[in-house]
Amino acid sequence: MPPEKQAAYWSYIRVKELLSLQGGLDDKESELTNDEVLFITVHQVFELWFKLVLREMIGLRDLFKGPVNEQELAGAVHGCQRITTILRRCVDHFEVMETLSTREYLAFRDKLTGASGFQSAQMRQLEILLGLEDDERISLGAGESYMQALREADGSASDALKRVQTQLDDQPSIKDVINDWLYRTPIDGSGPDDEGDEAAVSRFLATYAEAYGKEVDIACGISLARTAVEFDSSLVKQRYESDKVALDDWLASGDGPDGAKRRRIRAAILFIISYRELPLLAWPRELIDSIIEMEQHFLVFRQRHARMVERIIGRRTGTGGSAGVDYLDQTAREYRVFKDLWTVRTFQVRADATPELQKDEFYNFRNQ
Repeated sequence: MPPEKQAAYWSYIRVKELLSLQGGLDDKESELTNDEVLFITVHQVFELWFKLVLREMIGLRDLFKGPVNEQELAGAVHGCQRITTILRRCVDHFEVMETLSTREYLAFRDKLTGASGFQSAQMRQLEILLGLEDDERISLGAGESYMQALREADGSASDALKRVQTQLDDQPSIKDVINDWLYRTPIDGSGPDDEGDEAAVSRFLATYAEAYGKEVDIACGISLARTAVEFDSSLVKQRYESDKVALDDWLASGDGPDGAKRRRIRAAILFIISYRELPLLAWPRELIDSIIEMEQHFLVFRQRHARMVERIIGRRTGTGGSAGVDYLDQTAREYRVFKDLWTVRTFQVRADATPELQKDEFYNFRNQ
């Protein structure tokens, strides 16, 4: 049915209200410089983009809360790709910020004393929803936690704090549900509830480790053939042997139920990536690649943010007493949520070196 009321563009988009929000602390835009209005506007645009990313991420998380139909994976991939596209646009906005010179920014920076981009509740929500754990967080460098930084100056609870606390209570994370989905993935035709699954997974991993070892030996031989005479060949061999040990260590995953689950999850990642050409693994592979690309652009966003800040204010202490660029650089290096999806790249082999499966027909399309 058509809407009862026909809306004009400016009413539907709420243009009047939107354009009235750039007045700063005193809500008097006419008294602000163009530089300060630019600063406010760009950060407001960031928050609008973050709102859209949050909606997409919640939809992605909710999709994987239970069993997922194969045809639904296309929608999940599309959601990841939309998030990645938005993050690219966010990175572009830093170019606009860089039209501020240091002196232009310093003219109004004192207004931000006690304030920091670290207080973006939506960014904290995005990190929590992705699956960043509290013990993985990096200190601001001012002796306060990220939750304390979200309080009002008098210590009372702010709207930002309440939003983040609500997000903390809204579990599971995307990392949790993706891991559960990976855990349920059949490996060489065997699911986690099937009889003999542990033996099937161990058989796959043993054959893969053997194939990987052969690939490492080939690479080592090529390196030794190209190595200068004066170079220590034993060091080259040691490096390649450590690659084999790294795969064993990664797949060992520890004892107990958590270790067994983690081992099967890592085996599933390795399986999907290695046999990506099989029809029923096409969308799972696309999903894994899309998640990696999404997290990569979160990292690029953090790195670009750090360089923008350094270009404008150098390495001085950040507003709010943070460590400034040093803090931003640390988050860009260390905030990885989907570590196993990154690590598996280290252990991939050439397509014609992957071991044969016993039940590859399991992953073909079924005739209806």
